[in-house]
Amino acid sequence: MIPFNKPYSTGKETKYIEDAVARGKISGNGYYTQLCQSFLEKKYGFNKCLLTTSCTDALEMAAILINVKEGDEIIMPSYTFVSTANAFVLRGAKIIFADSRSDHPGIDEDKLEALITTKTKAIIPVHYAGVACNMDKIMSLAKDYNLFVIEDAAQAIDSFYTGKDGIERALGSIGHLAAFSFHETKNIISGEGGMLVINDEKFADRAEIIWEKGTNRSAFFRGEVDKYGWVDIGSSFLPSEIMAAFLWAQLENIEDIQKVRKTIWNQYYEQLIVWASNNNIQIPFIPDYATNNGHMFYVICESLEQRQVLINKLKKDSVHAVFHYISLHKSPFFKAKYIGSILKNTDIFSDCLLRLPMFYELDTKNVIKTILNHD
Repeated sequence: MIPFNKPYSTGKETKYIEDAVARGKISGNGYYTQLCQSFLEKKYGFNKCLLTTSCTDALEMAAILINVKEGDEIIMPSYTFVSTANAFVLRGAKIIFADSRSDHPGIDEDKLEALITTKTKAIIPVHYAGVACNMDKIMSLAKDYNLFVIEDAAQAIDSFYTGKDGIERALGSIGHLAAFSFHETKNIISGEGGMLVINDEKFADRAEIIWEKGTNRSAFFRGEVDKYGWVDIGSSFLPSEIMAAFLWAQLENIEDIQKVRKTIWNQYYEQLIVWASNNNIQIPFIPDYATNNGHMFYVICESLEQRQVLINKLKKDSVHAVFHYISLHKSPFFKAKYIGSILKNTDIFSDCLLRLPMFYELDTKNVIKTILNHD
């Protein structure tokens, strides 16, 4: 069976983990944590990075930082992972789900303004498959209505957005805050793992306190205060040095990893474009303001039935392809609470999108051969 995903190891992960142990500190915020954070800040222009145990934790930190409270409204796409919503539901927020674009699973930027009320606190754009949302439109709305923007960049490491000013910016560097994932299904991995990016300087000091269980412990170890104590709410969001050491081996090789993944993505695109057109199937659309980071290759079937036939065909030939999110507004937890309009495009992607195998060591020939033999 060709799996949907296979975690990639550069060969140095265990070496750095052994080094972390030898250094005598394997709890968080040590040598490898700081190495990873500094590297990412410098490479992508992030103001401040804090590694977390997951992208979920990064989103929960973001919710605390913007002081989400009972009754606040948070706008986000329905076609996303549950963590995007859970982080804010846990703080008492009301989730306002937006539809996807017709040409891409990302949030429909043109439908956001109609969802904004006096209770709206933030917009959470999700850069689906590492493809940028139109951040000029989103940031303009946020400025007009005094809202926060938290980029869910779980899938968007090493992906970029070019604004109207012609400047290319890394995804995750544009909103007030951003959250990344290093889960084993992502381009750059640490098993589990994530990162909070703080672009608005006013959040920087408090983010560090929340990260350190509500204490000013980090400031103490830098010699900025003579003792540390409980000064705010927080939790144990920082990962161990073992996780950070694994991540460093990946970050060292990010250029190679990205080059290979983009090559695989392009092989899919170039060899499936005619087949897709002949079968009324769509392949990924990337706007001219966005880049492709090779995170995911998907096809959009014309119906749920067509997708299931294709899944079965691939499975018969030992290829594991999977669909993705079930619309959150139709989930068992939320459907009774949902009072918004029909989210037509979201439902299409939920029923029709199929993800093909994508990992560093993948040879696409057998996958593509099976698909091309499908009628």
